[in-house]
Amino acid sequence: MKIYTNPYLFTILAVALICFSSCGDNNTPANNSKTTNTTSDMKPDIESLLSQMTNAEKVALIHASSSFTSGGVERLGIPELIMSDGPHGVRHEHGRDWDKEDIDTDKSTYLPTGVALASTWNTDLGYEFGAVLGREAKFRGKDVILGPGLNIIRSPLAGRNFEYLTEDPYLNAQMAVGYVKGVQDQGIAACAKHYVANTYEYQRHYVDVLMDERAFREIYLPGFKAVVQEADVLTIMGAYNKFRGTYCSHHPFLLDEVLRKEIGFEGLVISDWNAVKDSMEPVETSLDIEMGTDLSMLGQGLPLDYSKFHMGDALVEKLDKGEVDVALIDSKVRRILEVMTRINKFGERTAGAYNTKAHQAVAKQVADEAIVLLKNEDILPLEKEPVKKMAVVGANATWKHAGAGGSSQVKAYYEITPMAGLKNLFGDDVVIDYAQGYDIKKDAVATQEQIDEAVKTVTGADVALYVGGSFHGYSDEWNDNAYDAEDIDKPDMMMPFGQDALLKAVLEANPNTIVVLFGGASVDMSEWHDKAKAILQVWYPGMEGGNSLANIIFGETNPSGKLPITFPAKLEDSPAHSVSSYPDENLIIDHKEGIMVGYRYFDTKNIKPAYAFGHGLSYTTFDFTGMEVRKNGETVSVSLTVTNTGKMKGGEVVQIYVKDEVSSLVRPEKELKAFKKVFLEPGEGQEVSFELDKSAFSYFDDKKMEWVLEPGKFIIMAGSASDNIRVSGEIDM
Repeated sequence: MKIYTNPYLFTILAVALICFSSCGDNNTPANNSKTTNTTSDMKPDIESLLSQMTNAEKVALIHASSSFTSGGVERLGIPELIMSDGPHGVRHEHGRDWDKEDIDTDKSTYLPTGVALASTWNTDLGYEFGAVLGREAKFRGKDVILGPGLNIIRSPLAGRNFEYLTEDPYLNAQMAVGYVKGVQDQGIAACAKHYVANTYEYQRHYVDVLMDERAFREIYLPGFKAVVQEADVLTIMGAYNKFRGTYCSHHPFLLDEVLRKEIGFEGLVISDWNAVKDSMEPVETSLDIEMGTDLSMLGQGLPLDYSKFHMGDALVEKLDKGEVDVALIDSKVRRILEVMTRINKFGERTAGAYNTKAHQAVAKQVADEAIVLLKNEDILPLEKEPVKKMAVVGANATWKHAGAGGSSQVKAYYEITPMAGLKNLFGDDVVIDYAQGYDIKKDAVATQEQIDEAVKTVTGADVALYVGGSFHGYSDEWNDNAYDAEDIDKPDMMMPFGQDALLKAVLEANPNTIVVLFGGASVDMSEWHDKAKAILQVWYPGMEGGNSLANIIFGETNPSGKLPITFPAKLEDSPAHSVSSYPDENLIIDHKEGIMVGYRYFDTKNIKPAYAFGHGLSYTTFDFTGMEVRKNGETVSVSLTVTNTGKMKGGEVVQIYVKDEVSSLVRPEKELKAFKKVFLEPGEGQEVSFELDKSAFSYFDDKKMEWVLEPGKFIIMAGSASDNIRVSGEIDM
């Protein structure tokens, strides 16, 4: 979601409904970490409230009343609903009666971003991640946290990949269910977004997404279906884009037929900000709240008028004239009041918790398990003792990412950069020489002078680190949309600022340089990959990321992250670019690759990626043995033993893939259907078991418009990545 369109709007938008006088000094972390929803349980008579409300009062509830609130009815004791970004931290305040310069009580725990969370492949951490957000939102007086982001990562160029989770619908669903439960167990509503198929940021208010029914059902819908049916998510946000010609935020098929009738969603549908583009469609469909900011009024230097929405004053007039059935509005208001009741908006909540040591520990644990060791030619982990002089090159070594990226920006309580993490690990025992290498500035390219300085810095160093990749933001200005940001996509897969030339020179000067990459997706590594002995993907690792990185490099922590997306060797190999194309001149995004997204395409077409889905190295080794596959009616039991055969405690993700040997419709080479992360001491073995129901073997037949389990032989595979299958069995279904 994005509210502003230029830097000046930030100072104009007035803010937050909530008062922090009861929160204390934010520089002293709160100790209250209760997870109980409420201390009282007041349930209003919803039908009685409805009967007392005027048309104008009902309509006030179904549109924004400030930048992050929807309306209330003061005379009836109905409060406003207070929302906050974002997916990986409670965003700093926006709204009325707030001054950016005066309030410092809105710093939050800055968690790793969505794609980093998915890289843990740890559903327990998904829950803890959500619980941190829920407790902090409650402490800040919020009602709805606008996350998780569930859009499928389809192209390496999409600007918002960092905020989303994965290319795979099953991994997406499992991580999101834990997240939503974690938030809502604190008495705060989660908001799954952006429903549906927001796969690019380019012209997102205008593009029309086309895809076949099978792709919609098998790839893009499962995450939303899971959070409704398995986590009882209370709110869902409609996307900006059109879907088959109609805007998502007021789409009868998406909202009424699929979401309400088929999936059974009973909560609130909220529009993305200024995503409603029609007057009657949102009224007639089951959109409940129209959010946004009247930018036209701001542009004229006029005060904000939150009554001029499609579902605002014009709707009141139509209701008063009898041109709109009031029952349509009653159904929306009823759902709003029901969700308010569910989160105890009418009662007394516990205080929540804010910036606690426990929350910071969750941020650290997620970062520990999210960092992916892509490549290691017997160089990592480094030994601490011989190191006396280190060299670090790259602006990302000192750059702080929390306050940028668009709507998910967070004012971090603190943020440990890679350089700070190294200093925390070594103290004053090691000299660290630093060369920035490149400027994070629009249109900047590493100069020869900067390259020469970097080469001089790494030459002769005991240890050299290159810290680069992508980034959030150009400067401290509000207008931070550059790379890995909302409302803009990347031009290509190359690292910005001429980093390829810089990195090649650094690797030539010191072949033992460790490469560390920030970013929300893959970059083209072809110019330097073969010369690098070790490569780490750290994503955007949150407030403790620098400590986690230092500990992994020097063996204090064993890396256990696994890629939740395929890293193509080059952009043309990605199915979104080889089979489909970037939006055409008619602003149509046709998902011609269908169900062949990510590894499904690479494996089926036998195209070798730079790094496969599920890939991630460890400092120890694991054996998979004794796989058994048994049929129990319509379910299949799978068990195997995983043993740590190395010398260091470590974590492994057992990934279960299913292959249909013969199918009437084309199916991928394999599909992820289960996974489990286990941590084992050296020499320790553990039996891991899975139950696969018939959905694991079914496909969606878009001619019959139903799910089909076609009889035949299926191969069940267990591996540590989609291209690293260790053991397999077969079953007849």
